[in-house]
Amino acid sequence: MIDSSALKQAGFRGECILPDDPGYDDARTVFNRAIDRRPAMIARCADADDVARIVQLARQFHIPLAVRGSGHNVAGYGVCDDGIVLDLSRMKAVTVDPSAGTVRVEGGSNWGEVNDALQPYGLAATGGFVSITGVAGLTLGGGFGWLVRKHGLALDNLLAAEVVLADGKRVSASAHENEELFWALRGGGGNFGVVTSFDFKVYPAGTVLAGIVLHPANAAAGAIRKWRDFHREAPDGLTLGALLLHMPDDPSLPPLMRGAPVAGIGGVYAGPVEEGEEVLRPLRGFGRPLADHFAATQYKDAQRMADHLWPPGLHGYWKSSYVAALDDAAIDVVVDHFARVPSPHTVIVMEYYGNSAWNRVENSATAFGARSWPWNIAITSAWADASDTERNVAWTRGLFEALAPYRAPAAYVNYLGGDEGPAGLRMAYGTKLERLAEIKERYDPTNLFRLNQNILPGTKELGLDAIR
Repeated sequence: MIDSSALKQAGFRGECILPDDPGYDDARTVFNRAIDRRPAMIARCADADDVARIVQLARQFHIPLAVRGSGHNVAGYGVCDDGIVLDLSRMKAVTVDPSAGTVRVEGGSNWGEVNDALQPYGLAATGGFVSITGVAGLTLGGGFGWLVRKHGLALDNLLAAEVVLADGKRVSASAHENEELFWALRGGGGNFGVVTSFDFKVYPAGTVLAGIVLHPANAAAGAIRKWRDFHREAPDGLTLGALLLHMPDDPSLPPLMRGAPVAGIGGVYAGPVEEGEEVLRPLRGFGRPLADHFAATQYKDAQRMADHLWPPGLHGYWKSSYVAALDDAAIDVVVDHFARVPSPHTVIVMEYYGNSAWNRVENSATAFGARSWPWNIAITSAWADASDTERNVAWTRGLFEALAPYRAPAAYVNYLGGDEGPAGLRMAYGTKLERLAEIKERYDPTNLFRLNQNILPGTKELGLDAIR
């Protein structure tokens, strides 16, 4: 039993929640309802000193330690059984410096909160397609978002980080201080410490053209091919995805759209709205869409436009991979399998990032995996009833296997579901894994920070030769 009173006496300023306390069940709940873990204590830290105290406690007594930012990760790494959850949710300060074009963000913030703070200055941060996604987890693993093609990943725009290491020490990491740690933080996930604050470069993006065009399911393949061909030649300011989803069973919708499967082409043009209207005209004029919801939008609202597709409280299981080429056959596989999807909450996303800011960064500059694959497919399965788990997981795996001929030998670490193991790490990091393991050995030799897509300290047994 962890003695929370002794922790308070040692100067802990935050909130300690134990299994018998009111609110414990709410505090241990994460985005993915399928994750049902019971920590011995949830420590909601007030500041970086609190974080250091919890890290030292876990290290001293060999207690499992989970680090929670927003709890949005589908694998549920932000909560553990019989250990301590180091909860950053009280650390949400966002400080904007409009003259410098930067923002400092504490580790418990999400992207909606960041862009709410930036909106009065006509600025926006690069990370996040969904507002409730945590800044910490997304940035440390990569950071795709609506501005990625124009300004790169969230981690490409990270200027500095304040980090609590495995020994409880607090350090700064940047291009000029603890440079190897800074390299590893930009893509290596939570393996190297707890980041208590991030400094980002931000950009003008007060009002953007944002929205989605919806097509009926029987026109899905054609609409996705149109998006694929169009986006390859689109300017950097445009970030679009193709989605397969079900409309809500909402009485306010036209009868033919209520609960209907549809294909959506949605995203953001970050530039003058009139210019965006011209750029998107060929795509919006294609076929006979059910609806066109593109409109001039404040960026903070564009950040939230997809939130309803990934609500918290559902059971979830994801599979994802870059694809070497999104050819017609691959699109047909996805559309055909979606016709048999067991849950109306499941969304398939096809993403394109190529020929833009994100892959103009030198591949060796950060720990982020390969930047050479422009297409990605994410199967984000979700369902309401636990009894439907086996059926939904089987369907997800079946589609993923059917895509095997088209998958690239690479994956985005933030989209991994938690059951890929060492093979998933190899797919995510390739030959960078050896360098990451060496840095892990230096900063966390006992693997205290292991509840994540875990990089073992100093390991040489990861089959790197097979992927060189």
